Amino acid sequence: YVSNEMSEKALDLFEQIHINLDHVTYTIVFNACAQLANDRAKKIGKKLLDEMPNNYRDENIVLTSAIHMLMKFGNVENAENIFQSIKKKDIITYNSMIKGYVANEMSEKALDLFEQIHINLDHVTY
Repeated sequence: YVSNEMSEKALDLFEQIHINLDHVTYTIVFNACAQLANDRAKKIGKKLLDEMPNNYRDENIVLTSAIHMLMKFGNVENAENIFQSIKKKDIITYNSMIKGYVANEMSEKALDLFEQIHINLDHVTY
């Protein structure tokens, strides 16, 4: 559903399932919430992030999805906190933060972060 821009249906399905979530589920739901960025999505995304077990807080893909979601919600401070908590940042994580800063009209922060990158850049970064 999410890859077909049917995020409402994805969240409907998510709310119906009662299983233990894995890193893939967290990533998909965070992405669905980011696509919608409405009140319902914000409520679900915040609850999911608050309840996420610590063992998923070391997985870049999950945390990058959470950063993307929070930036779409305009919650830059929490996105920054998650970004700072990541021990081994990759280019995708940096790109998510930079894109989030730009989307939130914080171009100076985007440029500052770009200058701090000490890993190989990709075409998305440029």
